[in-house]
Amino acid sequence: MDCRKWERWFAEKLLDYDLAANNGGWQWCASTGYDAQPYFRIFNPVTQSKKFDPEGKFIRKHLPELSEFSNKYIHWPHDATLEEQERANCIMGKNYPKPVVVHSKQRVEDLNLFRHRSV
Repeated sequence: MDCRKWERWFAEKLLDYDLAANNGGWQWCASTGYDAQPYFRIFNPVTQSKKFDPEGKFIRKHLPELSEFSNKYIHWPHDATLEEQERANCIMGKNYPKPVVVHSKQRVEDLNLFRHRSV
């Protein structure tokens, strides 16, 4: 869903609407925007998913093609063996896309970029 639809809805409904405050707040809540924390604190969606939804209920509801994976692989089914993917009726790269970003690799690259940025 296009988040701009909700931004327009909030703009119409909130008495204290402010574009920068609202959009910045949403980014902060989703851990996708700038953070006041040190540069080395990089949001990991898989870790958050495991921590706050260990049974993967949200994933199972909104990504039904992943619903048959065990709790062990529901958060990152790309680690499942081919046999486990077949058991879950979901082959990575066929029934579900392969990852665009591998967090563990991208984190290292981002840390190097942040560490060497000019202030």
